[in-house]
Amino acid sequence: MRLRLLAIGAVAAAAVAMVPTSAQASHSWVDYHWARTANPFTVELDDNVTSTWESYLTTASSDWNVSAKVKNVVLHGSFGSKRSCGPATSHVEVCNATYGNTGWLGIASISITTGDHISRGYVKLNDTYFNTAQYNTPQWRRLVTCQEVGHTFGLDHQDTNFDNPNLGTCMDYTSKPAGPPSNEHPNTHDYDQLNTIYTHVDSFNTTVAPNSTGTLAGDSPASWGTLVRGSAGRGVNVYVREFGNGNRTITFVTWA
Repeated sequence: MRLRLLAIGAVAAAAVAMVPTSAQASHSWVDYHWARTANPFTVELDDNVTSTWESYLTTASSDWNVSAKVKNVVLHGSFGSKRSCGPATSHVEVCNATYGNTGWLGIASISITTGDHISRGYVKLNDTYFNTAQYNTPQWRRLVTCQEVGHTFGLDHQDTNFDNPNLGTCMDYTSKPAGPPSNEHPNTHDYDQLNTIYTHVDSFNTTVAPNSTGTLAGDSPASWGTLVRGSAGRGVNVYVREFGNGNRTITFVTWA
């Protein structure tokens, strides 16, 4: 079976009907975003990756910092267990480990609280597959790291059809990340979309203060909640998990 990239992101339940399945003009996760009182603002990416991944995280950080609204800073992470990679509130943890034969290469999980606001997130990179000849390439590592970090800022995919020609963005699913054109970095439309998402400002910040409860999606469907779209294990699935008091996750899964 040809394994393809799995990306998982969590957003509020209203996003379910609007998850894109093909290239389109808007690829935000509806209205979901980090709350902040001014632009530009900075999201902390906590570096918990091994030396193999350091350059790829640095590249993704630099790529996304081209955005005029959303900035990020990579700081040394303090998370002890890379396998669980539970993020602190207001941070995005970036971790790698041999998570096993899960069917996914990477996960981007985002917690939603206080209406439509992102409060924390994590990126997991699965070395079980990246240690194989098929995926142990700079092109695959750049694509997955770039895409999962982009999800934590509120971006969805520009395209989820693996068989379409590459769009020249890491927010495009593909079986040929090197292209042509290359899908290893963001493109202009990604930056334009971030500008649209973050045009307004909020009256509070979710990037600096404790603000969330509940837990994030884990490594398997058992932790993702209720399947609300698609056939389990096939194509594109959406799962919703509620934690009460307005806290929830939506898990977006693409299977081989």
